[in-house]
Amino acid sequence: MKIALEITPNLEPLFGTRDENLRLMEDKLGVRIDLRSDAVHVEGPEEGVTRVQRIFQDFETLRRQCIHPHNGELNGMLRLVVTDSATTLRALADSGKQRSAGIKRTVQPRSLNQRRYVEAIEQNDMVFGVGPAGTGKTYLAVAMAVAAINAKKVSRIVLVRPAVEAGEKLGFLPGSLQEKVDPYLRPLYDALYDLLEPERVEKMLEKNIIEVAPLAFMRGRTLNDAFIIMDEAQNTTIEQMKMFLTRLGNNSKAVITGDITQIDLPNPRKSGLVDAINVLDGVEGIHFCHFEDSDVVRHALVQRIVRAYESAKPQQQELPLGGGIEVGVPAMEERPQAQTAKPQ
Repeated sequence: MKIALEITPNLEPLFGTRDENLRLMEDKLGVRIDLRSDAVHVEGPEEGVTRVQRIFQDFETLRRQCIHPHNGELNGMLRLVVTDSATTLRALADSGKQRSAGIKRTVQPRSLNQRRYVEAIEQNDMVFGVGPAGTGKTYLAVAMAVAAINAKKVSRIVLVRPAVEAGEKLGFLPGSLQEKVDPYLRPLYDALYDLLEPERVEKMLEKNIIEVAPLAFMRGRTLNDAFIIMDEAQNTTIEQMKMFLTRLGNNSKAVITGDITQIDLPNPRKSGLVDAINVLDGVEGIHFCHFEDSDVVRHALVQRIVRAYESAKPQQQELPLGGGIEVGVPAMEERPQAQTAKPQ
């Protein structure tokens, strides 16, 4: 099948940087796209050609509605569209628009796993997002929390993080208690300021509508009518994880994010996240979303770095996650004991 698609004004953003979006459609849909001066010629299987035509039509509709996703966002949307035949560009834009009400940036999943993650947060009271760095676990969770508070589904946001140093001993930090813990919580602040105007963030923090606190402050609390996010959950102990999970109150939702390949605890086998993956698997109301290196949405180099470290792992059989088995210390070589002189 072969068709010619009209080149309408401002269609160029759909092509992507160095025509990367056209190459994506060619690779995933099995078609050949030839860009001419007067039209875009598409040739291939009927289904693939029809889907390309639908993408062009949807993009034109969005343009007329003054919806102009930037290149990275558009590329992520197209990856979803070409992967799932039931997904359309317009449907993704509409769902993203609903989630982004009151937010200065459009919240749009850029991979199939990110989409499942966002949908799981909407449908479940507790969601675990587990995967490598740069997959949007924390950012999407904060975006969903802001969307929930804008829609008045909850009355406050509670952002939590364990205060564990990444292999460095920083010693005693100066300042008040809040100033001491703020460096550990900076990624959560970054996401907030990226989604909301700084003045609004400051006002919500001042009124305690947004609370940012270290994990140690959670003991004994019941968090009602709240959207709770725990970041860097791989650095919790088993006891801390149990304590945090049991803080959930009425009309509350919790999202727990972490990367089990970056555990900073002295004993990685005691990670609360690793343990929870095994203990809570199959529990009704709890959903686990696992991300892969293909879901990385930071700089393209980050994805290659994650893959390089993954392939460099020793090819040895790993112990079961969360089994509570401590890493054994190699036995010391036996040494002859010194003879003790007997008293005369």
